[in-house]
Amino acid sequence: MRYLAIDFGQRRTGLAVGDDRTAIATPLAVLEESNPQRLLALIAHAAQEQEAAALVVGLPLNMDDSAGPAAQAARQLAEQLGRQTKLPIHLVDERLTSFAAEELLRGQDLTRGKKKARRDALAAATILQQFWQQKNQP
Repeated sequence: MRYLAIDFGQRRTGLAVGDDRTAIATPLAVLEESNPQRLLALIAHAAQEQEAAALVVGLPLNMDDSAGPAAQAARQLAEQLGRQTKLPIHLVDERLTSFAAEELLRGQDLTRGKKKARRDALAAATILQQFWQQKNQP
């Protein structure tokens, strides 16, 4: 099954794609769109283009497991995407995925701007990897 993972942000939204047969998540794109309707349309288009059978949306919970405004916005995005695409939606705790993506970029010889541009897509790939790990746990 092919998945599209989404690391939703107010300014930038990272996308990654992967197939559960190979369990390899590949960063796809970073969408710099703050208009909610246009963002939904761009994500729906990417899901269709990538032939995704399901969407995995990162849920940014607080460290104490509470859901703040960012988590509520991610849930709302997931609901809207589900209605628009008719695809199954999976929410995945994304705590520390941006930190993990930053660690992956640390050793690379990139400018701060280039790192910023790639971080969100890498975070989406990490979200997808976490989804597969949770899915395969007994």
